[in-house]
Amino acid sequence: MWKILLGEFWNDLRTQKTRAFLTMFAITWGAIAVVLMLAFGKGVGDTMISGFVNAGDRILRVYGGETSKPFEGLSEGRRIRLRKEDKELLLRSIPEIDMASANYGRWGAALRVGRNKTNTFMEGVDPSFELMRRMFPVEGGRFLNPLDAHQKRRVVFLGDEIAAALFGAADPVGRQVDIDGLPFTVVGTMQKKLQTSMNNGPDARRAIIPASTFEAIYGYRYVDELILRPRDPSRSEALKAEVYEVLGRRYQFDPTDERALGVWDMIEMEKQSRRVFLGIQLFLGLVGLLTLFLAGVGVANIMYVTVRERTREFGVKRALGARKRHIKMQVIFEALLISLAGGAVGMLVSVGVVTLVAGLPKSEGAMEFLTNPVLSMPIMLGTVAVLAVIGLAAGYFPARRAASVDPVESLRFE
Repeated sequence: MWKILLGEFWNDLRTQKTRAFLTMFAITWGAIAVVLMLAFGKGVGDTMISGFVNAGDRILRVYGGETSKPFEGLSEGRRIRLRKEDKELLLRSIPEIDMASANYGRWGAALRVGRNKTNTFMEGVDPSFELMRRMFPVEGGRFLNPLDAHQKRRVVFLGDEIAAALFGAADPVGRQVDIDGLPFTVVGTMQKKLQTSMNNGPDARRAIIPASTFEAIYGYRYVDELILRPRDPSRSEALKAEVYEVLGRRYQFDPTDERALGVWDMIEMEKQSRRVFLGIQLFLGLVGLLTLFLAGVGVANIMYVTVRERTREFGVKRALGARKRHIKMQVIFEALLISLAGGAVGMLVSVGVVTLVAGLPKSEGAMEFLTNPVLSMPIMLGTVAVLAVIGLAAGYFPARRAASVDPVESLRFE
């Protein structure tokens, strides 16, 4: 039975080459549209999210604000400024905090190596900053460690761009750099990373020293911010409420006064970003599906024309004893095979395009986002399933018409 159907399908292809080609091309183009749009959409979305997380991995950034409510006889408008002791207070008081760092910042720090000079934003941080800000060292170097902080060592961790500006192609690890006139030893440089969100400039141009060293040199009384990472990111809202409670008791402000502290919730921002890109993916998928359905309409039209032109053939088959279900199966099989064959070609082309683009150099700019397409097996299988449904639907109604042909009337059809 299947051999007969395949043989008739092949004969039809040979006699209707142009029509069959155009029909399969429409299906192929629809499959390419679905797979490539979703692959590139997924790739751009993942790259954007990765670049965002590279600026802060599941963290809350807490900084002082100004009270907007009176509290226990104290007036509103009081300035709240955080200290390094607040980090230890929060760690003791809130078990949900997994990591914390007290951060100092200084604009215009002057760095010099020989004749090479540059200015940058320098930060004094704790060792946990490495994981929370994804500032991972190049092999052969390291980030700041607890001993650096405890002994207030003059060591520095450099972003990759600022290290290149100061040392060129030479390995900076173990070498000296003057920072505001004081010698520091470079202990590591940052691996190159994409960063789509930043604060006070990119990490690639940042100099990082221990918070204890920063405080000893510059004598800052207040920290710029506290960075906190919860053990459970889904409880970030509850953690923020506890932070307001603990610091509210210390600085005597109303825990419901949101302006007393500033909190940059990068966990919630990441969730929002993921929802935005999911919406974009759904939109692209709907556009691709619409293209496929339009191609399916084309298949149905072609099958109607084919049925009309083959009226005499179907009439002869009915006259020779072919049952209605045999005629239906033949038409549906042809429509289904055209859809799946076009889809298979579309899949192969899509895989080839994705492989080719993924192999291109990931230079900075648009190509950094476009060279990361992601082929999804569920999407490809779903596309095949949709093509099968389209093939069945496109063949069913023409098949009913073909099966209803009257053998006697069909022989008189011109």
